[in-house]
Order: sequence, then structure tokens, then C-alpha cells
Amino acid sequence: MKRVLLTGISGYIGLHCAVDLLKKGYAVRGSIRSLSKADSIRNAIKSQVDPEGNLEFCELDLLSDNGWDEAVAGCDFVMHVASPFFSKIPKDENELIKPAVQGTLRALKAAHKAGIKRVVLTSSMVAMLGDVTGDENIGQDSWTKVNAKNATAYLKSKTLAEKSAWDFVKNKEMELITIHPGPVYGPTLSNNLSGESMTLFKRLITGELRQMIHASINMSDVRDVAKIHTLALENEQAKGRRFIVATEKAHSYKEVTELLKSSGYEKVGTAIAPNFMVKLLANFDSEMKGMMPYVGKKYEGDVSDTERVFNWKPIPFKQMILDTATSVKSVLDRK
Repeated sequence: MKRVLLTGISGYIGLHCAVDLLKKGYAVRGSIRSLSKADSIRNAIKSQVDPEGNLEFCELDLLSDNGWDEAVAGCDFVMHVASPFFSKIPKDENELIKPAVQGTLRALKAAHKAGIKRVVLTSSMVAMLGDVTGDENIGQDSWTKVNAKNATAYLKSKTLAEKSAWDFVKNKEMELITIHPGPVYGPTLSNNLSGESMTLFKRLITGELRQMIHASINMSDVRDVAKIHTLALENEQAKGRRFIVATEKAHSYKEVTELLKSSGYEKVGTAIAPNFMVKLLANFDSEMKGMMPYVGKKYEGDVSDTERVFNWKPIPFKQMILDTATSVKSVLDRK
């Protein structure tokens, strides 16, 4: 049985990756910042699949060298999903950029030292936004310009972390594949609604958030994201490439709120905040500031290459949105 080091197993995407890997017959060694979380993570995974002794945990920190050699020992692949995330933009952008870049390099260096030949890295469509001006067609050759006016700390962190990965594997006997989701939705496997995606849906269906931004982008179902991570481990056509994993076309947040409203979520507001108001609020609200790269813009990603290489079709937009809302409502009802 082949073993995968999965960093960031406790996260929204990481949990789904663990479930998919175990269902496909891989053994999983998941990294967490504290082993005290191990039981709750194991229980979340067991709600979807019986690990049958093929799930173990190790303690890793993106900003520490400790434990990486032991973490990769005996592994055939590394799936580096872990990335720092702040619900609010830190005052010093390096608080986000530094752990993203250094954590990525630590994972790659450990894998290389252990003789692991293939690493799958979670990047993002935000690393592909060009000048961050919108109305751009995004493909596997697109890169966000980190000196662009609208490039936030988060955009820079994902872009620079991925660039550092590609630079590292140059002239090495290592194969790198990067996975690029858009905003990620779909059911949660934990009771934690503090992540960006879950917080958004919680605020929408409870009526706390009455207006959304005017923006369109390809959105991603977390189940698709996990599936392509797993398929990328052993697909020969995938090596050395970047793959967008998202809906076939861009969708607006207006579509999201109208779908929820028409599906019985009566408290959902369908109004769109004027762009000038969002820009004004961004001067005082770091969450709004984080949305600025998308306000009034449309980013269209090309997923045709992903569909062809992996013989895959994305989960439909409607199913993704309604499954997310059902999942979040279920968690809220239990609290």
C-alpha cells in the first residue's frame, strides 16, 4: 500500500483529501500543528470512511524544521495542502507570505531528501490572475503579478509559494503538480464553521450578510478538489503541470444568493453592494479589503485541460451551492 504525507489534514480541503485517499486505497500520514487534534480529525474522517489502521498523524509547523524528515519517512508521495490563512489580513503581509513560502520549501526539501519523486501542491486560481484587473481568461500559463495594484497579501502568498516550488524542482529528479481551485465550497466534514467558505454561507443563510459583492469567478467543489489531488498522484500526463479545478464557467455571487433564496433559504439577501461602497469599507474593514481583487471583476478559468487529462467533469454549480448550504445548516442545527 502506498503512503501519502498529507499536510494540513485538519483543514476544509485536507479532510476531504484524506477521505478520498483512504477510499482509493492509500495510507495517509496527516500533519497537524498539535497532536491534541488527532482524535477529532480521526472521528471526522471515520464519519465518511473506515481508515482500517491506514491513518496516522504527525506534528509539523510550516515555520519549523522539526519533524519533516520523520514525517516523510516511508512515504511514496507528498500532498502539500497546508497553507497559512488569516480571516483578516495581517498588518504585515509577510505574516502570511513567509509561512506559505517556507512551508512549501520545507515540504519539497524533505521530499527530495527522502527520494520522493512526486509532490502535489495546493495552489489557487488567485496565483493566476495576471494584472488583477479582471475580465481575464485564465489558463495554466497565467501568473498573478505580485506587484500589481490589487495584489493582496493572500494573492502574493499563494503566488510566491507556488513560484518557489517550481524554482525548487528545476533540474531535480522530482515531479511537481499544482492544483488551482477558485473559491472552494461544498459540504464540510467537521463542525467548524470558522473558515472563509463556511463563514460566508453561515452569514448568508442566517441573514447576517444582506449584500454581496459584484464579482464572477469559477467556483470549486471541495470534493472535486480532493479528487483531482488524488488522481494527480499517479497520472503520467499530469507531471510538471498546473490544473484549474473549478466549474466550467465563471459564476457570480448574485447567482449564489438567488439560488439559495429560491431554494427556501428565506433569510438570504440578494442585493449587491455598490462597488464604491465596498471600496470605501475596504479602508476600514480588512475582510472587505481582502475582497478588493474581485470587486466589479470577472475571472474566467479554462478547465478543459483538467477535464481531458483526468477524464473528469466538475460537480454542477447548483449541486455544489445547495450541498454547502445543507451542510452548514446541519451544523448550525446541531449547535
